[in-house]
Amino acid sequence: MKHSAIVTGGASGIGLAVAERLLDDGWPVAVLDADEAALAAAETAFAGENAIFIGADVTDEDEIADAFDQVVDRLGLVGGLVNSAGLLKSLPAEDTTAELLREMLDVNLVGSFITAKAALERMGASLAIVNIASVSGLRANRGRLAYGAAKAGVKLMSEVLALEYGHRGVRVNCVAPGPIETPMVARLHSADERRAWLARVPQARYGEPEEVAAAVAFLLSPEASYINGHTLVVDGGFVASGVMPER
Repeated sequence: MKHSAIVTGGASGIGLAVAERLLDDGWPVAVLDADEAALAAAETAFAGENAIFIGADVTDEDEIADAFDQVVDRLGLVGGLVNSAGLLKSLPAEDTTAELLREMLDVNLVGSFITAKAALERMGASLAIVNIASVSGLRANRGRLAYGAAKAGVKLMSEVLALEYGHRGVRVNCVAPGPIETPMVARLHSADERRAWLARVPQARYGEPEEVAAAVAFLLSPEASYINGHTLVVDGGFVASGVMPER
């Protein structure tokens, strides 16, 4: 019997696709999200599945502790954690305030730290953590000062956790998506921004949430048992592309 898997930000976008994939793979899944309406919709969509749905803010340590205790009581000790909860705002550096930077760090980086610690304290015989990073944390993208800095922090935090906990049956990895067709991206990417991204992605398309979920599922699985401290990029070749050829 598998230990439980927790997916933060699991009620929409990449997190929702991850929750669906993990259920298909036989994990008992706890979906955590701060968006109550999205959480209710996800609960309806997954009716009859081995899943529970809990409202929680990843930046609130008390809420997360209570949510993780509920997971252990209802689904068992934690064997997998996917940190998909995140916040993206795109602004030039000159328009980025210290308040916005703190907000982005708090949700994207500190929130992932809070949930990782909670999982480590409630883990079963082993634990695999996958943090959703971003290509914006690997390469400089315009408008991504705050978001990119936070996601770069997620990558390094994951590597430190992998180093410190590897001998305790814990693996910590990242998946760094490129442009993905999610509701958040649909709201933020204008037609001009989509053209700019597509010009720099060798596969000339946005990815699908299910493609990211497949990478996450692999890193949580026994097939990835010797992969630790790694960032798997799911971006259609964006990071590797260099100078793009003419089409």
